[in-house]
Amino acid sequence: MEKRRIHISSKRQITIPSKYYEALGLSNEIDCIYANNMLILTPVRNEDSAFTEEILSDLIRQGYSGQKLLSEFKRISRQIRPAVEKLIEDADTLAKEASVNYIDPTDEIFGNAEETED
Repeated sequence: MEKRRIHISSKRQITIPSKYYEALGLSNEIDCIYANNMLILTPVRNEDSAFTEEILSDLIRQGYSGQKLLSEFKRISRQIRPAVEKLIEDADTLAKEASVNYIDPTDEIFGNAEETED
């Protein structure tokens, strides 16, 4: 892990060091995620094309060709991103529910900081 302090301009803009920019293969956009009091910047990836070969192989096996193949491929491809986003949303919900009931096993060893502050 590498840490570097970055200046924020008066317009709330940052400059990504070229070393990181090149290492991540960034272009003109990044995804910015806010979670657990952190900002996480990740390269934009075209997840929609992740299953391209599998979709095309399956459609060809089903007998699609020509314009029908193209139309069916477009229809199915449009369904991938919403399905992935739904999976992520469901996983986030499960994680939140699990964290509410989470008991830190080290509390027994080290004690709860709030209890020992008296």
